[in-house]
Amino acid sequence: AAATALALGGGLLLAAWRWLRGAAQAAGAGAGASMRGKTVIITGANSGLGRAAAAELLRMRARVIMGCRDRARAERAAREIRAELGEQGEAEGEGGELVVRELDLASLRSVRAFCHRVLQEEPRLDVLINNAGVFQCPYMKTEDGFEMQFGVNHLGHFLLTNLLLGLLKNSAPSRIVVVSSKLYKYGEINFEDLNSEISYNKSFCYSRSKLANILFARELARRLEGTGVTVNSLHPGIVRTNLGRYVNIPLLAKPLFNLVSWAFFKTPLEGAQTSIYLASSPDVEGVSGKYFGDCKEEELLPKAMDDLVARKLWDISEVMVGLLK
Repeated sequence: AAATALALGGGLLLAAWRWLRGAAQAAGAGAGASMRGKTVIITGANSGLGRAAAAELLRMRARVIMGCRDRARAERAAREIRAELGEQGEAEGEGGELVVRELDLASLRSVRAFCHRVLQEEPRLDVLINNAGVFQCPYMKTEDGFEMQFGVNHLGHFLLTNLLLGLLKNSAPSRIVVVSSKLYKYGEINFEDLNSEISYNKSFCYSRSKLANILFARELARRLEGTGVTVNSLHPGIVRTNLGRYVNIPLLAKPLFNLVSWAFFKTPLEGAQTSIYLASSPDVEGVSGKYFGDCKEEELLPKAMDDLVARKLWDISEVMVGLLK
């Protein structure tokens, strides 16, 4: 009886703490802001962080373009978001709108087709959120023969961003938001084996792709100085999303893992707060080349601030995606 009471009491305390933390974080980034008249592209917007960011930016009256690999899932997510927001989500006359576009970051052909359509149809682009990602998958390759995590998390977004830079510049002041991860700390840029053909470790390769995200954002910010386009990267924290679908948890450990994740992991809405903040807050107007967590600037390890490595990675990436022959 005592053990049961202790467990129930602990559960209630956890629930109360979880609710208070969620209410505080979810109320923060976009409070009082308006994105009326602004167009935002979010990659991977049909689930997790991207879906949460899409819903909040729609609530703030943005025109949100959901760039997603699975069009059917994206359409379903868009319907659900509109239903959740009720009249707000459907009030296109008030400025808010959700648009679904097919985008497979594992295919350079798909990235080019997506950008071609955007450039044809959209008169402006105010925010690009590079959010989609693959996490610790078994070794596999993209359509173009790149290791999947490096190909999707870095190269796909590298090409996407470069093809949309002209529109972003013409729409300035505009913003680019790059979702990275604290796990970048465990990655290294090995120029001798970027495609992991010599050796492959799924955890290391994820960390390397996230380090590449930060180096890309840093070099891009340098190149865009004076254009009115800002670039910042972020880590969302540990979030309960389907990103971990390739992570195997023993059956007997799943109940404990589920309890721990419910109690201590962020919800997608909480995890998306820094993306929303960097996309919409006047507090970061003109701020560029920085790294954020929980809506605050954070320090980076020296390897994530190595400008020589960032420039070399940029040059090689240009060749890999076909921007340079």
